[in-house]
Amino acid sequence: MSAAYPDFRLGSVLATSFTATLTERRGDAVERIPTPERLVDWLTVSGLAVASGTSAQLDRARELREAIHAAATAAARQEPLPPPAVQSINDFSGQGRAAAILTPEGERHWRLRAASGLEDALGVIAADAISIIAGERDGRLALCASPTCRAAFFDTSQSRTRRWCDMNTCGNRQKKARFKASQVKTTGPAAI
Repeated sequence: MSAAYPDFRLGSVLATSFTATLTERRGDAVERIPTPERLVDWLTVSGLAVASGTSAQLDRARELREAIHAAATAAARQEPLPPPAVQSINDFSGQGRAAAILTPEGERHWRLRAASGLEDALGVIAADAISIIAGERDGRLALCASPTCRAAFFDTSQSRTRRWCDMNTCGNRQKKARFKASQVKTTGPAAI
């Protein structure tokens, strides 16, 4: 992967990791899959390796990403799911033909068809989104407390009270801001 691009934010949940390919949605947005090749990189590190992708497939992947984000955000807010997002997720899930396979180590991996691997990979991501939005997995959907991020994430912490999509980014940024603010209060403004 090229160092010219920002790092991927990879979590343990495929669907919300995919929505994290666009970060800082309410600030200066950071697109982490700006090219078809970068989409292929993300799929590869996420266990859905495909040979290549096209600009049209990148557009479709972004369509799925935004549908998942819209539905997950609504679910986290306990609001009705937006029908266009639901339809898009269902369409992607229905088009994929990936097979779950079991490795000798007891892990699940995905076998994608060679002819249309990217569409199959998007189908796997859509199916994962369905499982978390439908409440089939142990955890809860939440929104990042960062005012510039507001990413939907799947909280699997024991208490289900996680506030940040990623502690290493949004969480640390907020902690640093609070620390700086407390320093100004205790020491006063710097002398001029």
